Amino acid sequence: IESQHSAEEISYTYNKMWTDAQKDLDIQLQREREEFLQPEKDRVEAFKMLAASYIKYMQIFRNLETAHDQLVHRQKRMVIRQVLDGVIGRILEIKKEMVELENSEFHYIDNILEDLKLLPVDIEVPIPRYFIKEKLEVLQQREEILDRILLDAGLQTQKPVKAMTFEEAIKMIQVAERARQGRCRAAFMKQIYLEEKRERQTKLQVQMGPSPDAASTCIQKVWRGYIQRKKTEKMRGEEMIFLGMVSSAMNISQMRAGQVNALEVEVQERHEEVFIKDKLRETEGLDIKETLQDQIGQCFIECRPRQKKKKKKKKKKKETNAFCNVFSLFSFFWITAIWQNRSEGWDFLQDHDPELIKEEKREEVEEEIRVQVDELMQQKLENLKLAVDGEKSDKQKKGRKSEKVRQAMMSLVHRTIDSLYRELVEEGLLIKAKTVNLSDYVGEYSYLGTTLRQVDIEPMPSLADVRQLIALYGILPLGSQTVHEKAPLVKALLLAGPAGVGKKTLVHAICTETGANLFNLSASNIAGKYPGKNGLQMMLHMVLKVAKQLQPSVVWIGETEKIFSKAAPKAEEMNPKRLEKILPKFLKALKAQDRVLLVGTTNRPFDANLKSFCKVYQKIILIPRPDYASRFVLWKHIILQNGGAITNLLNISCLAKVSDGFTQGHIIQAVQAVLSELRLLQMTRKPLRTAEFMTSLARQDPVYKEEEETFKVTLRAMLTGCLSSSPAMSLSRHICSGDLLILLMGWHITI
Repeated sequence: IESQHSAEEISYTYNKMWTDAQKDLDIQLQREREEFLQPEKDRVEAFKMLAASYIKYMQIFRNLETAHDQLVHRQKRMVIRQVLDGVIGRILEIKKEMVELENSEFHYIDNILEDLKLLPVDIEVPIPRYFIKEKLEVLQQREEILDRILLDAGLQTQKPVKAMTFEEAIKMIQVAERARQGRCRAAFMKQIYLEEKRERQTKLQVQMGPSPDAASTCIQKVWRGYIQRKKTEKMRGEEMIFLGMVSSAMNISQMRAGQVNALEVEVQERHEEVFIKDKLRETEGLDIKETLQDQIGQCFIECRPRQKKKKKKKKKKKETNAFCNVFSLFSFFWITAIWQNRSEGWDFLQDHDPELIKEEKREEVEEEIRVQVDELMQQKLENLKLAVDGEKSDKQKKGRKSEKVRQAMMSLVHRTIDSLYRELVEEGLLIKAKTVNLSDYVGEYSYLGTTLRQVDIEPMPSLADVRQLIALYGILPLGSQTVHEKAPLVKALLLAGPAGVGKKTLVHAICTETGANLFNLSASNIAGKYPGKNGLQMMLHMVLKVAKQLQPSVVWIGETEKIFSKAAPKAEEMNPKRLEKILPKFLKALKAQDRVLLVGTTNRPFDANLKSFCKVYQKIILIPRPDYASRFVLWKHIILQNGGAITNLLNISCLAKVSDGFTQGHIIQAVQAVLSELRLLQMTRKPLRTAEFMTSLARQDPVYKEEEETFKVTLRAMLTGCLSSSPAMSLSRHICSGDLLILLMGWHITI
């Protein structure tokens, strides 16, 4: 009963969290309908409205993600998952509007957080845990295959096993054998003791004879135990009826029978969906097929006279928002109509609902039958055209021609994904990503951003801001198919910053958090591989095919400035510029349904041709050297991570001040140089001191202000070029157009 009560409390807690988040979402949507119908002409007020909505959606996102991760009910999790995808997409839409409004990827909203009495951690972008959980088995199998290929190719060696000395082996055997003998002797002595005790008791009873008092006490003990068990069983049944978990008609024997059949129910649940789908296909399949044929046939008759008129004039409707209307319909149907007034007093095990499964599977059956009907009706339509018009459509001829071309291409490149995958691994183009979480990229939030902007000083972004952008542009779209298809599409991302600021770490973090494959197309890695133009095209074709098939995937180009370098090209095989012209075509081949992200990293963007740079990379993120707050957290985190201990003799604040101008890489090298194995052994009697790390740090060259200013000037020019070439609409266009686009709601209202 206690375990049932605790499970009930947990389920109630997270059900309430889900309900509260859904209510907050409904309130937020209603507020947007009321506020955003009146366009705001003041850019500052418009940004405040957007920032407030961004913060609210982020809070809803965090609550929904927690509820989804903790709830057991499978169908509830499916509903929450769809709402989660919608909230994530809405956050990305609002982020896009904030960027277009401020012409900056970094926003400083500490004043708004202060008004709402929130901390920066309250709007930290959470990484949904279902990104990895739902495909954990597939990822483990893929990792095993990758390790096997790397071992066979000699690109990876097994971890060396430390050899045991002869004396250590003898000592280990002696310890194990003595422990075994001790356990055996203890069990033997216990057995002897119990036998002797029974013999003593038997002798005593024989000598004293049977006692009436002892006999009556024994009878009383047995009878009172029987009566108490009956009372307890009756009280338990009454309590279950009172809690509503069983009805008065259900007796205890039925409850026990239900417990016995629990395993059968678990096995049956696995086959329930397949059984329901097969049953629907058998009972309703013919009716669905006839209905679809009748509908399409009627459409042929009614739409043919208007077909030519439609061909002359076609309108392409542009939707600026793909999530708000979906929220309204989805939340009303699933939350209000199904779950809100649903009584779950009987559903302690949080079991599935067969009727809901039947509704979902009916749609799948209809889609499968629809494909068959479409093929039949397409052939019927062609026959009707031949009979009425006496000629085939041009579309059919083009289709046949394209089919012949496709078959010719398939005959040339008739390779399986497994063979392509193996070749890319053996060539070193598909590499194993390091296990790095985004939370491992330590950095603090900038609390002076708004203050500096009020005095017309553009603040440098903080490491926490960089972490947020990586989550928004890299991790969230790659982790969810729905979000990637409907949210603002980002195909290419550039990480620019001095050496040692963690650009490669962020690339590996994207792969770790989403389970993505990592392709390395850096200039140094592809040098001498697949020579010639045809070889390069074949390489990119293989990468694109495998990346799409095994999505999500990240295509990483390190030192990407070499591809767009202003210097004269070298020999063809070693020339890194040979990717410059083909990369735009590579990106053009990526569609919204392809979860493939191109990530470039550079520490010398000023060596590149900025015009070509901006054609490839949509988003450019500057990663600066850490500020004081981030350095303070970094020193503490890295020292503890490497086994060090922080005492009063170690002044972290002093280290943070002295290390101004140094990057995370410099700090890591300084800490690792000090904390050797010998120094860790001496740490108990000789605590760490500040001077030890300062000496190690002084041997490295910092990032000078001149270099940082060059970064800022170059990236400002790049951002200006990218913004001028992008189709983004300005605020005045939203406000002053007669045909007003309510951008944030996705509605088109004519004034």
